[in-house]
Amino acid sequence: MSPRQRLFAYLTRYRGAFLKGLVCVILTTAIQLASPWVLKFAIDDLTTGVTLGKLRLYAGLLLGLALVGGVFRFLMRRVLIGASRDLEYDLRNDFFAHLQRLSLGYFQANRTGDLMSRASSDLGAVRMMIGPAVMYTSTTVLTFIVAIILMMKINVRLTLFSLIPLPLVSVAVRYFGREIHQRFERIQAQLADLSAVTQEVLAGVRVVRAYRQEGYEVGRFQVANEEFVARNRMLIRLQGVFYPSIEFLMGVGVLLVLWLGSRDVMAGRMSVGALVAFNAYLLMLTWPMMAFGYVTNMLQRGLASWGRMLAVFDQLPAITDDPAPVQVDRVRGDIEFRHLTFQYGDRVILDDVSAVLPAGSVTAIVGATGSGKSTLLSLLPRLHDAPPGTVFVDGVDVRRLPLRTLRGAIGFVPQEPFLFSDTLAENIAFGVPQDQATPARIEAAAHVARLDHDIADFPKGYETSVGERGITLSGGQKQRTAIARALMVDPRILILDDALSAVDTYTEEEILRRLRGVMRERTSILVSHRVSTVRDADQILVLHEGRIVERGRHDELVALNGLYAELHRRQLLEEELAAS
Repeated sequence: MSPRQRLFAYLTRYRGAFLKGLVCVILTTAIQLASPWVLKFAIDDLTTGVTLGKLRLYAGLLLGLALVGGVFRFLMRRVLIGASRDLEYDLRNDFFAHLQRLSLGYFQANRTGDLMSRASSDLGAVRMMIGPAVMYTSTTVLTFIVAIILMMKINVRLTLFSLIPLPLVSVAVRYFGREIHQRFERIQAQLADLSAVTQEVLAGVRVVRAYRQEGYEVGRFQVANEEFVARNRMLIRLQGVFYPSIEFLMGVGVLLVLWLGSRDVMAGRMSVGALVAFNAYLLMLTWPMMAFGYVTNMLQRGLASWGRMLAVFDQLPAITDDPAPVQVDRVRGDIEFRHLTFQYGDRVILDDVSAVLPAGSVTAIVGATGSGKSTLLSLLPRLHDAPPGTVFVDGVDVRRLPLRTLRGAIGFVPQEPFLFSDTLAENIAFGVPQDQATPARIEAAAHVARLDHDIADFPKGYETSVGERGITLSGGQKQRTAIARALMVDPRILILDDALSAVDTYTEEEILRRLRGVMRERTSILVSHRVSTVRDADQILVLHEGRIVERGRHDELVALNGLYAELHRRQLLEEELAAS
């Protein structure tokens, strides 16, 4: 479907409201156009003799038309603009829901600020196109057509002279409309850049201050802001020429009418009332001509913004459910990597990785930075998609398991935990339905993560707000909150990706001791650079440059005298040096 057809699909949801609005438009326009005709009869009648009865009659008619027209004008705006707000609500929901379905790679390739701009500024421009623009377009077209017909009934020759500027008006509208569209596209692109700069600086405010780069960031924002203002000024200059041009061309028509019409009145070929009514209709045409420019502006802005939104809507989710998924009642937790090779573009990250992780076992993965540990773990919940036939859960290819089932069975704690700007309780209970987030469950999860001692010191306890991204918490507190969040969902598979790196050794030992009982009931995968974290695991996998080069228990790997043994000796030396 074309962009216009796709937008029309949204419009059809509210066709009833738009039809009611158009009825109000017709009635409003009819009443507005009736006023000059009443004025024509009033002036011609009063020229033959002024009486109090005549004055009351025509004054009452004009006042009544104004009042009734005002009521229908109010209803017209309320119905049409209200429908556009409802449509905006649907569009915003659909846009956000679509973003939620897109893969992790899409957000890594696109800036958050740009997506926020499309969800706010661009969406607002689309609403203006389908609300006020529709209202003004229908009013303008009706007023133009009916006014021309009534003018021709009054005087055909004057009507033809008054329409002389119209071809020039249409040329101006076409030219300026195209230029407005192009310039508004550039404005929206720059607004996205400006939003991205703002979002990045606010998200990284700690780093900015730590490196004393406030001045640099202010300068960077100022440059982006100046470009935004410059592009807006280019549009304003264009509009500054556009609207006066339309007024000038229509003014030429008014001058012709006044000159020729006054001569007809003096020659007795036309009444004064007819000339007044004709000029009133001609003045009414000035607004449609201006409205054509205004509507053209809104339509071009809206179409440019709709195109930017469609660019996101057209992005198909890279990771979806299989057309014929394998339904399972309950995930046990048996995991197998079978000759897994995975790459980003041309860069191979994992090379022929094979391993079996039995249900209920604890598997540790160690290796140097960049060896592929986090990538390997991300393939289990399908944050990235592994090649078919390489990653299995309970003997089923993860690509054939429903995403909701697969991810619902996994508690994932990433290297860099993300906390929402909410309370501790809400962050811990994030992964479970609200009716299951009981205080007892939250406290139990916090106890296992050894977060309960810290919470006891907070003035509001579990209702303490953590700030944006958990800025009020220490690194260790954020990691432990993320661990508690993973435990809340009671997962069959628990993944801790270097989730204890920010806590001290004593706290780590305490958390691991409390986790042992939890781990016995589920398949657990630990990633760590500390030997103390992984030494009690049922099996340890050593990754090096994307390949498993060693595997076994702690004692076996130490006796092997390979990479793991070297890591173990290095950490023992560091502990001795720290103790001395």
